[in-house]
Amino acid sequence: MKKVLFSWMLGTLACAAQEAGQALDSVLRLDEVVLQAQRAGESPLGLVPSELITEQALALQNPIDFAGALNQVPGLYFQSGALNTNRISIRGVGARTPFGTNKLRMYYNDIPVTDGSGFSTLEAFDLEDLGTIRVVKGPKSASYGAALGGAVLLRSDPRKENGALVRNRLSAGSYGLFKNNLSLAFRDSALSGEVRYNRLTTQGYRENNAFDRDGLLMNLGWEASDTHHLTLLAQYIDYRAEIPSSLGKTAFETDPRQAAFTWAQAKGYEDNKYTLVGLSDRIALGDRVENTSSLFMSYLDHYEARPFNILDETNLGYGFRSVFRARLGNGSGTPAAELGGEYYRDRYAWATYENLYESNNGNGSLQGDLLSRNREYRKQLYLFGSLEWPINDRLQVRGALALNHTRYDFEDLYANNGDDRSAERNFDPILLPSLDVRYSTGNGSFAYLNLSRGFSNPSLEESLNPDGLVNPDIAQEKGLNAELGGTLAVPGARLLLTGALYLMDIRDLLVAERVGQDQYIGRNAGQTRHRGLELSAEYRQPLGRFAEVIPFLSYTLNDHKFREFTDAGEDYSGNELTGVPRHRVYAGLRLRGEAGWYWNGSFQYVDRMPLTDSNSLYSDAYRLVNMQLGYRRQLTSRLHGSLELGLNNLLNARYAGMVLINATAFGGAEPRYYYPGNGRNAYLGVLLLYDL
Repeated sequence: MKKVLFSWMLGTLACAAQEAGQALDSVLRLDEVVLQAQRAGESPLGLVPSELITEQALALQNPIDFAGALNQVPGLYFQSGALNTNRISIRGVGARTPFGTNKLRMYYNDIPVTDGSGFSTLEAFDLEDLGTIRVVKGPKSASYGAALGGAVLLRSDPRKENGALVRNRLSAGSYGLFKNNLSLAFRDSALSGEVRYNRLTTQGYRENNAFDRDGLLMNLGWEASDTHHLTLLAQYIDYRAEIPSSLGKTAFETDPRQAAFTWAQAKGYEDNKYTLVGLSDRIALGDRVENTSSLFMSYLDHYEARPFNILDETNLGYGFRSVFRARLGNGSGTPAAELGGEYYRDRYAWATYENLYESNNGNGSLQGDLLSRNREYRKQLYLFGSLEWPINDRLQVRGALALNHTRYDFEDLYANNGDDRSAERNFDPILLPSLDVRYSTGNGSFAYLNLSRGFSNPSLEESLNPDGLVNPDIAQEKGLNAELGGTLAVPGARLLLTGALYLMDIRDLLVAERVGQDQYIGRNAGQTRHRGLELSAEYRQPLGRFAEVIPFLSYTLNDHKFREFTDAGEDYSGNELTGVPRHRVYAGLRLRGEAGWYWNGSFQYVDRMPLTDSNSLYSDAYRLVNMQLGYRRQLTSRLHGSLELGLNNLLNARYAGMVLINATAFGGAEPRYYYPGNGRNAYLGVLLLYDL
């Protein structure tokens, strides 16, 4: 089977499609391909295609289900242990992160939202507030960070058509789900804007699993002139999430709805307040040069009650990003250049306290004495430039070079007995070159080659040595990536085949070993080799004059292994990379009719994956079936409506929605590897849109 797939890939060289570009109310008109990779001229990455999850694709999911939306992308695996506990890994990068997402860059309307140590929190955003999600796989994007995992680009744009509308979507479902998203959007010749308020509450599938969130988003645009455009983005999120944590094998198999014992006793939870503000200015400097510059600020206030201690932290981040783009001649076939830079600094402060839940008469967590107080300043300067050169009508070449310089300054503000652990880590600058070659064969088909270098900064835990001090010898992960791909568009048959082959070698592998319930040590432990195949296909077939059927398929083959890896005296070289399934399939069928009805069904298969570096323990493979039935119509000349019913995990499969790797047992208990996924559940959604 593997040989057949590779042969098919080499014959088709597939990886791209076209962009939709619908207005805000496009959710009512599902008439475009919903998962795409853009053509070169439309992509912000130049010659290299990137996967685009459109507004239509997002609308075909449970309104709180990021996993269902993102797992359509071959090569990306989104694991979800709870609404507030998620991990994104791309081509195996980031799979070793214990409780979150790092080793990729995330941007919201081109504003960096990844913190100074590389962590991104997609759960801070409302799925319904997003217009598109673009996924860049691997380090091939010099203009968006050159991270080993790639980049996730979120967009929430103001209305593109003149006029004003009010939109409200109300959803209710299993486990006490209630969600409402209300928005007002407007646009005239000079001003555009959107204001959204969202409210979400759910009790969750498991014990101690409630989630309560309020969010406010404002996105304003002003066309100051034909050549000058200003935008203002402001977002505030306030949520409280209970934490059921992970389970051991016995608890997972017998009663997956329970919370971990100590987390249930402590009634563990986290409380977050997150603010993001960005001001962007786009101006044309003549006929051939354009500059886009942004100032941004973010602030996180996080309080988390864990059985072993209570964490109180804040993170203030701010920075500047500016990009110049220029055409070096007249006409569409002339060379193009890009030059830009990004500066980011954050001030991360945290303290830990005793948790006295055991003496709190069953009332859960109670803050006790101070255990530690620390502060870290993290600075990152990123410069990049590229030159795109059309050799002829079919062949194009693009070269890029980026430079990263990162520095950590750690301050111990609670030095016991004069033991001050303050230190700094100034990483060496890293040069990150990339080269793209693209050959178009006509009719929308093309092939491309990418060679690139990427890096990942160590997280806070990974930057420490066994004594809890900043390790002056810790190095950044670095990797070389080679990728071959393309697209085959069959003329007249509405068939699109896409795919990519890649090879990425990563050295100075960062490892954070857990030595206590809240203690880690970090080091560079070896090398990994990531090889993979990504395929997707979509076919559009009319059913008479009034309906259409669209079958689709995406397939991921991960062949990721430790090339050289010795840990605690054990040699794991040659073993499979932990936390990565070898095979993943996402397939389905969409039916729709001109009368306004639509039906969507999807099937997802996730292969077993190793949970330990020794490969002595694997998770079970699982299969998920989801379905959505909806009807939309124009109710009056100004009022549009939509009604939908969704059923998730239709076969009630028992599966781990997220796993921990190399879990450590404490106090003689089983190691807790598993975050149970939701059982069979349903939701009902009603959307109304009124043109003012």
